[in-house]
Amino acid sequence: MNLIDRLFRDLRSRGDKAFMPFLTAGDPDLPATEKFVAHLVECGAHLVELGFPYTDPIADGPVIQASYTRALAHGLHVDDVFASVRRLADAPALRSRGVPLVGMVSYSLVHRRRPDAFLRQAEAAGLSGLIVPDLPVEESAELVALGRARDFKIIHLVTPTTPPARAVDITRASSGFLYCVSVTGITGERDRLPEQLHEQLAWLRQHTDLPLCVGFGVSRPEHVRLLRDVADGIIVGSALVKFLEEAKARPAAAVAQPMGDLVRTLIAALNPGTPPR
Repeated sequence: MNLIDRLFRDLRSRGDKAFMPFLTAGDPDLPATEKFVAHLVECGAHLVELGFPYTDPIADGPVIQASYTRALAHGLHVDDVFASVRRLADAPALRSRGVPLVGMVSYSLVHRRRPDAFLRQAEAAGLSGLIVPDLPVEESAELVALGRARDFKIIHLVTPTTPPARAVDITRASSGFLYCVSVTGITGERDRLPEQLHEQLAWLRQHTDLPLCVGFGVSRPEHVRLLRDVADGIIVGSALVKFLEEAKARPAAAVAQPMGDLVRTLIAALNPGTPPR
């Protein structure tokens, strides 16, 4: 069974929700990324998304864009990221807990290597799925079919402005979980989440059995408390990635501590009845 399916099966059996942090691979460097990921898992993260840096991110706000730029400035290559993912997948902190790793990747990187070759390499590295935010569902049939053939998850995004008929198509093409974008616009921290998000999630529940995981703008305990009864997981990116800039001048351990403190606070709000790690 794919680790993503196993994770949500186990969480649902306990009545818990998934906390899913996003970090940029290679910012400030890959050894630091591996330390941060292991630390977040020790703090209670259930699934980790790793961003493959690329030059033209279309949905990412300034925090993640700057992180990608810093990683690429060091000469980071896709093969370096895959090697780092393999080390993480083999790390005791992740292996013992069955923590899935998911790549956030531009389709330009997939296309350059050819979809079948990219998925083979991703699976061999230890990824359980890919989020490809710039691949329209209308053009995703090849990648979706390749993923289903090897039980490798291709995760699509639904936004607040997605028309209902297209949203249904997206749910049918997705596997693993559905990435529900909470706001219109780019990623980044927000003061509040839109009230209509609850209505959208309720509507999606009627059209798919996939776990619904909410990202973009989720950064505070009050956000999490608003979502924990209507979502199966929350995705936190910019609020964590902003710590990575500090890692240029501070030891990784010094940066990991406040990052971990934030994660524990958010997990406590998400699963209030579960003892913290």
